[in-house]
Amino acid sequence: MSWPQYLSYLAFAGLLVLVPGADFTVIVRNTLAGGRVRGRWSATGVACSNAVQGLAAIAGLGAVVVRFEPLFQAIKWAGIGYLAYLGGQALYSAWRGRYARLPDGGVSDGAHARAGLRQGFLSNITNPKVLVFYLAVLPQFVGPGTPAAVLLAFGLTHALLSFGYLLIVVTGLDRIRALLTRRRVRRAMDAATGTALLGFGARLATEQG
Repeated sequence: MSWPQYLSYLAFAGLLVLVPGADFTVIVRNTLAGGRVRGRWSATGVACSNAVQGLAAIAGLGAVVVRFEPLFQAIKWAGIGYLAYLGGQALYSAWRGRYARLPDGGVSDGAHARAGLRQGFLSNITNPKVLVFYLAVLPQFVGPGTPAAVLLAFGLTHALLSFGYLLIVVTGLDRIRALLTRRRVRRAMDAATGTALLGFGARLATEQG
């Protein structure tokens, strides 16, 4: 492996991680809904999905999904539907305006952890653009005959970068949770995240491919 090549990939993947998208919005929503514990589990779900898609791309399964149009479209529309569902939940929560008070540190029960993990994983795994990213970008940095260990390092780098960044986001939100969990602010945040999720779904629906 060429270290300059890997560092170039690292910089490119890092820039993409910093661009806010549906995953970022889901993390914000879950951290507000269940505190830092649920936020961290959501970040874990996103990272696990990134790892799965990266490994699928390396194994050649990603190319099969992208080239088999019915399967690709099924994943795409499942993602659109899931984003619409999460967006609708957030908007309903904003309209309703009823929020249970979180204990210090947030809710740590298993139900919140599972919900966070599930929403983080599903929001990412049903986004075909993530798989397309791996298939489009990885070949620019690795070629035929690349050792499996090197492919693995490239495939998992994006997942680890995403995980680290999202944990920072969760920690930052938790630091100002006293402000963010005020009813008026919380309703505004729910309205904003719900609108953003619906917007991401609409954009995905109107994109070609």
